[in-house]
Amino acid sequence: MKKNIILTGYMGSGKSTIGHSLAREMKMNFIDTDELIVQKAGMTINEIFKKYGEKKFREIETEVTKDMLKKSNSVISTGGGIVLKDENMKYLQRSGVIFLLWASAETIYDRIKNSGNRPLLKVENPQKKIESMLEERKEKYQKSKDYEIITDQKSIYGIILEIKKLYLNK
Repeated sequence: MKKNIILTGYMGSGKSTIGHSLAREMKMNFIDTDELIVQKAGMTINEIFKKYGEKKFREIETEVTKDMLKKSNSVISTGGGIVLKDENMKYLQRSGVIFLLWASAETIYDRIKNSGNRPLLKVENPQKKIESMLEERKEKYQKSKDYEIITDQKSIYGIILEIKKLYLNK
């Protein structure tokens, strides 16, 4: 059974974009945990946050993450806050190789500033919020990764080659 490739990192670090292309390149399945949460809840992430709050969203996220233990031969793109619960990271560590995709707050802001579906960034100064959330989560991201890939100013294909090389030589 082929181990999964798991992509973690803050929103806008490239998990979904890289994940889709990497899965095609590696002839693996692509799984986006945020998409699974939407399917399970029957509503968008924005609606979950609005109707039930972040706590409920995190509960659904953990249920979906636990299901990753049953998956193989997949590239799994996780939500940016999945690292907030140690339980989630234990499930992911057991189900594959974890790659942390890391980008600067400036790069992230530039990538997501025109996206309306980021409920945690509906604040007066989103870039400042990104900076503080990156700082809050940095230790958890670092603790749970097998490898770290800096995505600032790199092409999608360059990042894919980096991941492939590390994964195949593990």
